[in-house]
Amino acid sequence: MTRPSTPTPNPEEQQNSVSSRSAIEADTSLSNGKGGLSTSMAGLKSTSARFLRFATTSSSLELVTGAATVVLILGLLFHNSWIGLPAAVVVLWLSLRVLWPPLSKGLQEWVSVRNQQLILAGVLSLAGLIGVIQFTGVLPMLLGGRSVNWEAVGALADSFGAIGQILVAFLALFVAWRQYVISKELTEQQNRITQQQTIDAYFQGISDLVINEEGLLEDWPPERAIAEGRTAAILTGLSGEGKAKVIRFLSSSKLLTPLKRDRRLGRAIFDGLGGYEEDLEYGVRVIDLVGMLANVDLSGTDLRRTEMSEANLVHSNLQGCDLGRANLSRCILYGANLSKTDLTRTRFFYGEVEQVTPRDRMNPPNFQTGAQTGAVIENADFSKAEGLSEEQRYYCCAWGGKKTRATMPGGCEGIPNKLEGSR
Repeated sequence: MTRPSTPTPNPEEQQNSVSSRSAIEADTSLSNGKGGLSTSMAGLKSTSARFLRFATTSSSLELVTGAATVVLILGLLFHNSWIGLPAAVVVLWLSLRVLWPPLSKGLQEWVSVRNQQLILAGVLSLAGLIGVIQFTGVLPMLLGGRSVNWEAVGALADSFGAIGQILVAFLALFVAWRQYVISKELTEQQNRITQQQTIDAYFQGISDLVINEEGLLEDWPPERAIAEGRTAAILTGLSGEGKAKVIRFLSSSKLLTPLKRDRRLGRAIFDGLGGYEEDLEYGVRVIDLVGMLANVDLSGTDLRRTEMSEANLVHSNLQGCDLGRANLSRCILYGANLSKTDLTRTRFFYGEVEQVTPRDRMNPPNFQTGAQTGAVIENADFSKAEGLSEEQRYYCCAWGGKKTRATMPGGCEGIPNKLEGSR
């Protein structure tokens, strides 16, 4: 059995194959060399980047700053400018890197971009003007060849410096004054807000105290006493406008009006018209102001249609108040200031003006004749009061005394002084 014969390779083909393999191996080695070179370059770049990041970290900056500071101190100690000057430059540069961001932010907050441009333009224009004068020789031409008296220039500069310091002091004073004004306004605004919250809480508390679940007035003696105590406490801590708000609220809600009561249970009686019936002689008020308004300042407030009958307003300041249609009958206005008030249709008494007398401690009031129903207005000041009717003027002149008659608008000629005659 014979094996198949293998063809004999051609020598030229063998040489070609060898050369091709050598070329492939050379290309492979070249590509491998390039890949290693690129890998080495990438590693070098990453190493340099890491080095730069390390050099710019806060710890490295602190280290450099500390070293530069030490060198600067050594330069100052040994009086060596070759060591101290570079260290000072490095310390200054590193410090400015830390200080510049907050300074830039503060400058942007306090000075607008437009103002920054104006300031920079002013400084540059001044520098340019100095340069033009310096390099063109305009100053010697203007002086006509005469020398500059630098002592006079220095004295003038000192004068301008002193003026500048004075202006800076005035500017600081103005800024401090503005800060005080703004702080005062903010404090007053906060006080008004707090006062209004206190008044609202008082209104709600009084309403819950004297009104039952059915919405009807239910004021037993302990509840009236607590309501009066709350009112007296809050009036002592309020401003004039706050006191006026409380009085208007109590008047509008009929808590200051004498109400007719059931003689057995003491409850308020309806008038058949959706409200409660008033009783001027024997009625009982839910809240009696008594002496809560004595010596108080209610100047410039709105007290229209308020119920203040029998209230004690001794030496109270009612200047500039609007008392239109207010009820001041049997009110004690001894020494009160009623100048520049609006007294349009204000009630000072009941009955006929010729028969009216002021209240006293001994006799009960008679609301039919007007006896003992008038307000006590002795020594009250009615200067420049507005809206006085003839009946009001007659009563005030008759029962006001000398001081009141002297301040009455329109005078009191022909009106007898009944107060002096009754003594």
